[in-house]
Amino acid sequence: MPLIGGTVVWLLIAHAAAACPFCGPVGRSLADRRDTADAVLVGDATGDASRGADGLLVQPLAPLTVLRGAADVPAGVVECRVSEPVTGTGILFGSRDPAGPRWEAIAADEALIAHVAAAPAVEEPAARRLRWFAGRLEHANPAIAADAFTEFGLAPFEAVREVADAFDPNQLQTWLADPRVDRRRRGFYAVALGMATAATSQPTDRSGGIAALHAAVEEAGDDLRAGYDGILAGVLVAEAEAGLDYLQGQGLVANNTRPGDAKHSLAALRFAWECLADSIPRDRVAEATAGLLDNPAVAADAAVDLARYERWSEVDRVAALWQSLGRDDPLVRRAVAGYLEACPLPVAASHREGLAASDPEAWAAARAAAAGPAR
Repeated sequence: MPLIGGTVVWLLIAHAAAACPFCGPVGRSLADRRDTADAVLVGDATGDASRGADGLLVQPLAPLTVLRGAADVPAGVVECRVSEPVTGTGILFGSRDPAGPRWEAIAADEALIAHVAAAPAVEEPAARRLRWFAGRLEHANPAIAADAFTEFGLAPFEAVREVADAFDPNQLQTWLADPRVDRRRRGFYAVALGMATAATSQPTDRSGGIAALHAAVEEAGDDLRAGYDGILAGVLVAEAEAGLDYLQGQGLVANNTRPGDAKHSLAALRFAWECLADSIPRDRVAEATAGLLDNPAVAADAAVDLARYERWSEVDRVAALWQSLGRDDPLVRRAVAGYLEACPLPVAASHREGLAASDPEAWAAARAAAAGPAR
């Protein structure tokens, strides 16, 4: 990667898709909380929740039995931090602290207690664990459903792809079409359906999966819908290059694509670059990204991505953004500077010289912003 004044052009640093990029923040899984705790107990609430001296919610629970860790059940009542009041039974997670044991608790019925007790250990291979959680997605118990989604939200894409056969395509299609399902989850379910569709050898399952994904893409709605980037990514997973052709045909990768949809499309293209190089040639992903270069909503991000992809054939178009969109958007000018500094072609040097001569102060500011802080 080119260096500018001893600093890395931070705008061009690649962000690896280590976990689901479409699931949003999912927090910690219950298995992780269980396996990192020194003791896990089941207990009953003995009083109301109240604010402690630090402003956090605490509640007294009386331990009944041990799920993991300490062999003895602590006597008396334990003060636990809670995110919301526990009514009835709860699970207590204890950890050692120099000032004494610290406890956190969550509300739990028998089904959730059994789920926490039986969930595979975090040390087990990711794919083996995900097979266990696949059958608990959209579980009737909301806490179990949320925990299963969390596990998939934290898992690497390749691990999820390994368990594509664990998903029920018909169930995924139902969830994808159901407006009652959380939209973030619908984005993940679209990717999962894409995996199942790509992996199937049954023509009817394949055509049904593709039809369901297309219906989700074409569903009426504003351009701020959560999970829509996952739906677009699901099409790419299911159909590879044909899916990219479809998205382009839907006008989702163009200069006039609605702002929110353009951002969703760019996210799906980044996912394709990181995770789908085995089915969609990267030059096609870069070409599609270039289709968004003149879209005001994503021009800066598209220019950054094109530099990451070393798509130097767009150098003249990127340079032109300095005046067209960059005049009113410093982020665009920063991205232009980063792209031109990274581009090894002689024409990029010519553009740099021209911009520096026409407005030295603006060019210096954009170049410094693109370089980022000294390291």
